Amino acid sequence: MFGDLSLNGQMTGIAMFALLALTLGIIFFLRNRYKNSDPELLKEKYAGNEGGSVASRNKYPEVNAFDLSSTFWGYGLATALAVTVLGFSWTKYEKPVYVPDDALFIDEEIEVEPPRTAEPPPPPPPPPPPVIEEVPEEEILEEDEPEFVDQDVEEETVIEEPEVVEEAPPPPPPPPPPPPPVEDEIFKVVEQMPRFPGCEDMAGSADEKKKCADDKMLQYIYKNLKYPAIARENGIEGRAILQFVVEKDGSVSEVNIVRDPGAGTGDAAKKVIMSMNSMPQKWTPGKQRGRPVKVLFTLPVKFELQG
Repeated sequence: MFGDLSLNGQMTGIAMFALLALTLGIIFFLRNRYKNSDPELLKEKYAGNEGGSVASRNKYPEVNAFDLSSTFWGYGLATALAVTVLGFSWTKYEKPVYVPDDALFIDEEIEVEPPRTAEPPPPPPPPPPPVIEEVPEEEILEEDEPEFVDQDVEEETVIEEPEVVEEAPPPPPPPPPPPPPVEDEIFKVVEQMPRFPGCEDMAGSADEKKKCADDKMLQYIYKNLKYPAIARENGIEGRAILQFVVEKDGSVSEVNIVRDPGAGTGDAAKKVIMSMNSMPQKWTPGKQRGRPVKVLFTLPVKFELQG
C-alpha cells in the first residue's frame, strides 16, 4: 500500500508538524472543555444521587477524563503508525552530479610518456687529464754511473740455497653484492585495462563493463571535485590531465599532473584521484596474459564554470 510512497524532507516536515498541531489542538480543546464545565449545574443535575456504589464514585461523568481512555489509546496508535509510515517514506534525493561533455577527451598534441621502470645509474665522470710539469734545467742532475759487481762463479764458490718462506694463501674474495630487485614493468596498454569499481558483478561483455566503470568514475570524480575558489573568481577553466599507476592490488599510486590549467585546479584534481584509495572497493587491476600487472592510466579532469 505504501510501497511507492516517497516524500522529500519538506513534505515530511509538514506532515510531522500537522500531526503535532492536531495533537496539541485536541489537548487544549479537552482541557478547556473540562475547565469550563459549570459545577453548579452538575450539582443540580446529580443532586440526591450520592451513594456508596462503585458507579457513584465518579460524581460527574461529564468531566471524567478516563471515559476517553480507549479513544486516546486508538489515537496514539494511529499517530505512531503515521509517524512510522512517514519515517519509512522519507526519501533523501541526492543532488545530480554535473559531468561535462567530452569529459574523457584528451588533446592529440599531448604526448604521454610512461614512467621508466628502472633508471640506469649515471656514467662515471671521465678521469682528469694528466698534468705535465716542466722541470727546470738546473734541477736535472746527472745520474750516477752504475756500479758493476763481479758475478763470476768459480768451483770453490759456495752457493747457499735461499730459504723458502711459505706465504699464507690470500683470503677469498668477498661475495658479489646481491642483484638489485627487479621492479615490475609498468604497462601503458594491456589486454584488459583497469576498471573503476562497481560494475564487476553486472552481466555483460568487457566493453559494457568498461563503459559502466567509466560512467561511475566520472560520477565519483565530479561529485567529489572541489572547484578552487581562486579559479572560480578569476573565471579559469580548462582541462587538467593526470597520470597515475593502478597497482596489482587495485590501489592508486604515483599520481602526477601532466597538464595544469592553474589556480589550484591541478591539485584539486590530484586530491580526488588520491582519495580513491579510501573507497570501500579498489580498482579492478589491469591484466596481461591473465595475470594482474601495473598499468599507467591517463585521466583528464575538465573544469567548467556553470552559468
